[in-house]
Amino acid sequence: MAKRKPAPEHPALRIEYWPIDRLQPYARNPRRNDKAVGQMVASIKEYGFTIPVLAKSDGLVIDGHLRLKAAVQMQLAEVPVIPCDTWTEAQVKAFRLMVNRSVAWADWDMDALALEFGDLKALNFDLTLTGFADWETGWTKPEGEGTATPEWAGMPEFNSENKEAWQSIKVHFANSVDRDAFAALTGQLITDKTRFIWHPKAKIQHYVDKRYVSPDCASKYPVYVISKGRSESRLTSKALEAIKLPYRIVVEPQEVDQYAAVIDPEKILALPFSNLGQGSIPARNWVWEHALNEGSARHWILDDNIKEFYRLTDNLRVIIDSGAIFKTAEDFVDRYENVGLAGFNYEMFAPLKTKTKPATFNTRIYSCILIDNSLPFRWRGRYNEDTDLSLRVLKSGMCTVLFNAFLCDKTVTMTMKGGNTDQLYQGDGRLKMAESLREQHPDVVKVVRKWNRWQHQVDYRPFKDNKFIPKPGFEVPTEANNYGMELIHLSKPE
Repeated sequence: MAKRKPAPEHPALRIEYWPIDRLQPYARNPRRNDKAVGQMVASIKEYGFTIPVLAKSDGLVIDGHLRLKAAVQMQLAEVPVIPCDTWTEAQVKAFRLMVNRSVAWADWDMDALALEFGDLKALNFDLTLTGFADWETGWTKPEGEGTATPEWAGMPEFNSENKEAWQSIKVHFANSVDRDAFAALTGQLITDKTRFIWHPKAKIQHYVDKRYVSPDCASKYPVYVISKGRSESRLTSKALEAIKLPYRIVVEPQEVDQYAAVIDPEKILALPFSNLGQGSIPARNWVWEHALNEGSARHWILDDNIKEFYRLTDNLRVIIDSGAIFKTAEDFVDRYENVGLAGFNYEMFAPLKTKTKPATFNTRIYSCILIDNSLPFRWRGRYNEDTDLSLRVLKSGMCTVLFNAFLCDKTVTMTMKGGNTDQLYQGDGRLKMAESLREQHPDVVKVVRKWNRWQHQVDYRPFKDNKFIPKPGFEVPTEANNYGMELIHLSKPE
């Protein structure tokens, strides 16, 4: 049996009690915790001052700034302290960062967390003393849900599992005889075109023979599609009509007749300008003002190259036939006071084999966007306007919601006829796009070369702690709500 490696030698810990005025907070503490002092006061009252402050003998605090602030507010005379005089200056600085960062190293097992909340509720314990917000502790795991997060309570059922391969290897064959012998052993067909196989053979679910159907469901907020030069294709218009969702399409005046020939004229809004050479920005801002003038608190704005809408659950994305996902997204967003933007992820980015969450928070929202009309911003620039607006919203401290449970299928940028492609993307359009965003947000954007083309790369980590603020009186639902969506088979599965 191998010998255990001895632990590094450190002096034995000792706990002392110091007068509170002996401690000196570190002036450059990078953690902003003033808003959490009240919670820490409640914690100390419940559990006592059970985690000592770490400090140098001269009183400089290494760890425990929030606990110290709570002690000051509680007018405590003294607090427990662990002296840490053997560390170098570098170790002190590094430990401050590490001890705060370490809370993000692990993820929650949401199923186990739900059980803990359930036990505490049964014991009539004040769940706010767990450190979780009210809207988080209200969640329990509905039957059949595996990866729904606390804030998803009351939304459609969502399940996602890790279905990636445990191990992948390459098998080389000297000739076709060897290949066929291997195929016989696995019981699977292997041809010249085979790129990989699963063993045992994977059970694959197909979406083409399935649909989510539900009663017709209108959105609460107005839906706008901005379009130019695409009366023939009108992909988004067709997609919205397929799900029977009311919308209006916004076009330049010289194209009204072309669109009216293929779309109900009642759905067409004519812009008061044309060919300004500024891309879609003027149209987007006109839509914003139009929604405000109609008295709407939010509005949807969709690009005109969206082909279909999907619901994702059980690692399967399935086409929907009604506007239920729009209404569901609106209801989720309206739970909070500070969601500036929300929208559906692209179906190409929705992982089908990896475990995912029903929504990603505080990231970019694109192409199919629900906007809070009270935002103090407007669209600007010429490129990456959705990413720019998302970053300005996040930098203001507000939140964004990118739904993975609801998806849209969008054609690739710069590949579809019409729009503003010819005006804006002449030459190396992707490089222009990336450089423009870096100029607007140099603190979080880099220009990189990926997939043999220029791309912008955004660091969204600074916004991960933007907190959602529930509206007063919001109560967490206890059961899932599928909004009438039912999975049906269009034909007998093969």
